[in-house]
Amino acid sequence: MCFKKPLSVPKSISVTFITLLLASVIGSAQAQAQNFKVLHTFHGRNGNGPAGVLTRDSAGNLYGTTEVGGTGNCGNFGCGTAFKLNRSGKQVWLHSFNVVNGEEPSAGLLRDATGNLYGTTDFGGNTACTSGCGTVFKLDSSGKESVLYKFKAPPDGDTPQSLLARDNLGNVYGITQGGGKDSNGTIFKVSKHGKETVLHSFTGGSDGCLPVAGLIADSAGNLYGVTAQGGLGLCDQGYGVVFKLDTANNLTVLYTFGFSDGAYPASVLLLDQAGNLYGTTEGGGNSACGFDGCGVLFELSPKQDGSWTETMLYAFCSVSGCADGEKPVSGPVVRDSAGNIYGTTIDGGTSRNCNGVGCGDVFKIDTSGKESVLYSFTNGADGGFPFAGLITDRAGNLYGTATGGGDTRCKPNGCGTVFKIVP
Repeated sequence: MCFKKPLSVPKSISVTFITLLLASVIGSAQAQAQNFKVLHTFHGRNGNGPAGVLTRDSAGNLYGTTEVGGTGNCGNFGCGTAFKLNRSGKQVWLHSFNVVNGEEPSAGLLRDATGNLYGTTDFGGNTACTSGCGTVFKLDSSGKESVLYKFKAPPDGDTPQSLLARDNLGNVYGITQGGGKDSNGTIFKVSKHGKETVLHSFTGGSDGCLPVAGLIADSAGNLYGVTAQGGLGLCDQGYGVVFKLDTANNLTVLYTFGFSDGAYPASVLLLDQAGNLYGTTEGGGNSACGFDGCGVLFELSPKQDGSWTETMLYAFCSVSGCADGEKPVSGPVVRDSAGNIYGTTIDGGTSRNCNGVGCGDVFKIDTSGKESVLYSFTNGADGGFPFAGLITDRAGNLYGTATGGGDTRCKPNGCGTVFKIVP
């Protein structure tokens, strides 16, 4: 794939070129809007703020979480939910968290072959932390919950805002943003019987700090993930890293970001059959949208000598007004058989309904580095601010969540939606 650089042309011709490009992006979004459908709208008591990626079974049912909402007693917002929707978007069951069994499940769910679901809550559980240290939980096929583990704070982890990975023995693996020996986060393992082991404590140095999003595993059992900061000196001096943890619990930094090539990666990674990794960074790349940058889509490719090469596939906000999107966050992206990549940005897009700027979009980037906006959110009935990435079915349809929009009774931005796009 080719790296598409941010626009850098003489001012005398750039205005005309950018105007034409912006018109092309808007026209593409309008043409694709007819292929967008809201499958489900949240209303507060049935969930509020779906921020995690969905998972799907062979029958087309969708499973996910909302950060708040539900019937649990957590102030005025609820403690969060887990849900099952049928293929038409009708709710089949809803599980509400209640602090003791967890609070604020911000990541998505992992589904096993028998229909059980596994996830994490950022807070709740053990009261050793002010708001609870977070939990790892299991839901059976009917939505009944069992708490597998309650974190205990340093030197244990806390705040497991993590999509989980699972091995064939039933162990699950994830990350915690905090905790560990140096309070810079951990990689953990929880057995099917609820025994937890800290596999790595981040130091905040070259190995990074503030691990986020979650882990993926390859066929050999190696784990891959990102830290949002660290990599260069102290924790707050680096722009984040991509790491690998092998089956002997040895951590290797595969790549350290330097801002121009991306910064603050917060994305679950995607691994292809050739061993390449794909992800996004929330910042870095193009600086047109502010000090932290606008975010990038990147590819990491292994070399024969064991090192890895990064290719920046696209730098966001390369179009006037960030009509192409701004700040892709938690991912993951998805990739079709032709090599096209699809994902979301939480800001940007062609709508100007969100304080005069875009409310986020769904994008496609082809193998030449050309970006197309498949849909721009308005933060109306369609939703707004898609924090998580996408999943796809065999027909190539895309499914995702928008954290805001929909029902306006959830202040200030709406309760959120689940959507489908036919690309």
